Amino acid sequence: MYEDKYIAAVERAMVAIRRRQSRRALARQHGAVGPEYEVLDVIEGGDGSVTVSTVAQALSVDQPRASRLVAAAVTAGLVRREADQADGRKSWLVLTEAGQAALEQAHRARQAAFAAVMEEWPEQDRAEFARLLTRFVEGLPG
Repeated sequence: MYEDKYIAAVERAMVAIRRRQSRRALARQHGAVGPEYEVLDVIEGGDGSVTVSTVAQALSVDQPRASRLVAAAVTAGLVRREADQADGRKSWLVLTEAGQAALEQAHRARQAAFAAVMEEWPEQDRAEFARLLTRFVEGLPG
C-alpha cells in the first residue's frame, strides 16, 4: 500500500472513472452505444495516418479485435478506408461526414455530462482541475 493518502485517493478516483467508462455510461446515454465509436476518438486523435494497427495499440486490443471494431465503424458509415498510394497493402482510416457528425455529438454529450457535474464549481476550480488533469494525463506512460 502506498503511504501517500493523496496518491491513494487518485487511484480510487481513476478506478471509479475506468469502471464507469468501461460500462460506456456516457455513450449509452447519448446514443453512441457500440464500441466501434471508440475508433472515432482514435482517428480524431491521430495525425492523419491511422491504421487498424494504430487502433489496436490505442485501444489496447489485439489486431483481430481492432479489425472487427474498424469493420463495424465502416459498416455503420462512420469511417472509410483509403488506400495508401505508396504502399498498396496499407489503408488509412478516415472519418466520413457521418463519423464527423457522430464525433461532434459525442463531444457535446460528454462535455454536457462533465458540465453537469461541475456546474456549481467556481470557474477557478474548473480551470485548476482542467490544468491538473491535463498535466496528469500528459505524464502517464504510453
